[in-house]
Amino acid sequence: MIHGIGTDFVEVSRIEKILKKWGDRFLDRVYAHDEIEYCKNKAFPAIHFAARFAAKESFLKSLGIGLGMGVNLKEIEVSNNALGTPVLKINEKLGSILDNLGVIAIHMSMTHTREHAHAIVVLEKLGRMQRRGLGEKRRAYKRAE
Repeated sequence: MIHGIGTDFVEVSRIEKILKKWGDRFLDRVYAHDEIEYCKNKAFPAIHFAARFAAKESFLKSLGIGLGMGVNLKEIEVSNNALGTPVLKINEKLGSILDNLGVIAIHMSMTHTREHAHAIVVLEKLGRMQRRGLGEKRRAYKRAE
């Protein structure tokens, strides 16, 4: 069952301007150390910073909150798993929030061009029947007696 969906679309030029104006000050406020290293090692770092920014915003939207509502963007980290798939790493505080909401999985996808970056985050939680322990027992058909 879906708890929330968030999506964000970022203009890469906007991130480029912010990087030129604020540099490391911006990076240190928004991104984790590993994110900064990952993006800086790319041919066009602003594209990757923009995609990660979109993912962080998408996560907040999937929770039904926005910037300035108690969650620091640096608390949401985009990483890559062993297969190279982007995944969200969250801290203990956010983990507790998700646990309290009954969220069991975070699904995310990111994409970008030279001009734009886009991300979508879907929070999954157990349905009512699954929470009662009946999820796997319930069938879409009746058995013959």
